[in-house]
Amino acid sequence: MKIYIRNPRDFYSGLIFLAVGATFALVARGDPFGILPGYPMGNTSRMGPGYFPFVLATILALLGLLITLMSLRTEGKPVEKFAVRGLFFVLGAVVAFGLLAGKLGIVLSLILLVMIGAFGGAEFRFREVLISAIILSASCVLIFVYGLKLPFPIWPVFPG
Repeated sequence: MKIYIRNPRDFYSGLIFLAVGATFALVARGDPFGILPGYPMGNTSRMGPGYFPFVLATILALLGLLITLMSLRTEGKPVEKFAVRGLFFVLGAVVAFGLLAGKLGIVLSLILLVMIGAFGGAEFRFREVLISAIILSASCVLIFVYGLKLPFPIWPVFPG
């Protein structure tokens, strides 16, 4: 019996969901070989630290399996070419934010995050990206620093 993938986008995204869910379930539960120690599971009435991540990861893996199986029955579009440029700039922006947020503060780091990430798209309009970055930075400062009282530096931290 030959298997025909009718919906390649759903097929591959389902496989990704399945792999990520299975991996995180394995990390939360611990593998049978003892390489990954896992977290204490507890039970439904007294949940341990591994219970909720395991349940969410299992749901994600089951959803991935369902999407993969459904892709064999429904028609869909083919997978487009892989966008290396977008992946490079978006991941680079996130890494830069992680490395610079403690030193430059959340405002400048978020502006850099949006500016670097925007280079990954097909169109780059400086004014629109800058406005988006400023709105995002102001919103994050209001929500996380003032609303939730998280100890993020707002502006650059200078030694001395």
